[in-house]
Amino acid sequence: MVRCYVPDSAKKVADCLIRREGLLTKHWSYDYSVVWRGMEMLEEMGKGEQYYRYVYDALDKLITPDGGIFEYDLDTYNLDNICNGKQLLYLWKRTGEERFLKAARLLRRQLDTQPRTSDGGFWHKKIYPFQMWLDGLHMAAPFYIGYEMMFGPDPSALEDAARQLILVYRHTLDPDTGLPCHAWDESRSEVWPDPVTGRSAHSWGRAAGWYMVALADCLELLPEDTKVYGEAKDIFNELSRKLLSVREDGVWLQVLDCPGRIGNYHESSGSCMIDYALLKGARLGLLPKEFGEEGKESFLAIQKHFLGQLKNGEYFIAKCCRGAGLGGASKRDGSYDYYMSEPVTSFDPKATGAFIQAACEYEKAVG
Repeated sequence: MVRCYVPDSAKKVADCLIRREGLLTKHWSYDYSVVWRGMEMLEEMGKGEQYYRYVYDALDKLITPDGGIFEYDLDTYNLDNICNGKQLLYLWKRTGEERFLKAARLLRRQLDTQPRTSDGGFWHKKIYPFQMWLDGLHMAAPFYIGYEMMFGPDPSALEDAARQLILVYRHTLDPDTGLPCHAWDESRSEVWPDPVTGRSAHSWGRAAGWYMVALADCLELLPEDTKVYGEAKDIFNELSRKLLSVREDGVWLQVLDCPGRIGNYHESSGSCMIDYALLKGARLGLLPKEFGEEGKESFLAIQKHFLGQLKNGEYFIAKCCRGAGLGGASKRDGSYDYYMSEPVTSFDPKATGAFIQAACEYEKAVG
C-alpha cells in the first residue's frame, strides 16, 4: 500500500481503471453504477469531459435505440437492477436522448409494482420474499427520489421513498450494538434470521456502507418539507455517530459488530462508502462539521490501508470483499464464519468506484 498521501487520487484511480478495464458493459450490473457515479463526480468537478464520455459510451452499449435495457427483466423484481437508473437520469438530463428516458421509465415502473412487506417495505428481490436488505436502499431509493424530482415530484412518492430508508433501519437495528444488521426477514422462513426479531446475525460493513450512501444521496435530493425528512436525517446522524465510534485505525471492519475476532479485517468498499457519506453529509450541512473532520482523517487512513500501486505506476484498491449475501445457498447463513469465508480481492469495481467517490468528496472538503 502507499506510504504517503497521494494527491488527486480520484482522477488517478479513475484513469487507471479506464486503462485497465475499458468500458464496463458485460452486464446490467449495480457495481458498474458505483464506478459511473465516480466518473460523473469527476466530470462535475471539472476534471475532464472524458469521464462523461466514459459513462455515455458504456450506457450507449447497454440501452437499445428504443429504450430497452440489456439483460433487464422487470419480472424478477430485483432492486439491484434499479441502481444504474441514476446514470440514465444523468444522461437524459445531459443529452436529451429519448432512449435514456424510456429506460428510466421502465425502471420506475418496476417500483410501482415491487412486492412489499406488510408495512410497505420493498422486498429486496422476488426470490427473497418478505426480506429487506440494507443494500437494496442504495440500489433503489436515490433513483426513486431523483426520478420524482426530475419528472414530478409526487409528494406521496417522495414520502414512500424516504420511508423505505426508515423501515429498513427500524427492522435491522440491533439495540444491543446500535448497528443495523445486514437484513431482515418478515417471514422468518430462511435459515439466517433470528426467529424472534427476523434480523440477520451481524452488521456487515459494506451493507452499512450502501445504506450510508443511500442516506446521504437521498437527503441531498429530498425536499425538507417531505413528511419523514426529519426522521431520515436523524437516522443519518445517529448512525454516523455510531459508525465513527467503531472505527479501527481510521477505517471499518468487514463485520462491524465483531471487533477483535480472529480473521476480521479492514475492508475497503464499506470503508470508502461510509467515508463518502460522512464527508458529503458534513459538506451539505446534514451532519455536524466535526463529522467531516473525522471523515478527512478516515480518508487518509483509507489511502494507507487500501490504495496500492503496481511497479508500472498503476493504482488500484485492495482488500475488498468480493460479495456477500443471505440465503439462496446453504453457506450464506449470515454467520461470522460465512462473512469471513467470502473471497477478498483487489481491482473490484465496487471498491474502486467507492474510493473515487470518497476521494472526490475529500478533495471538495480540503479545497
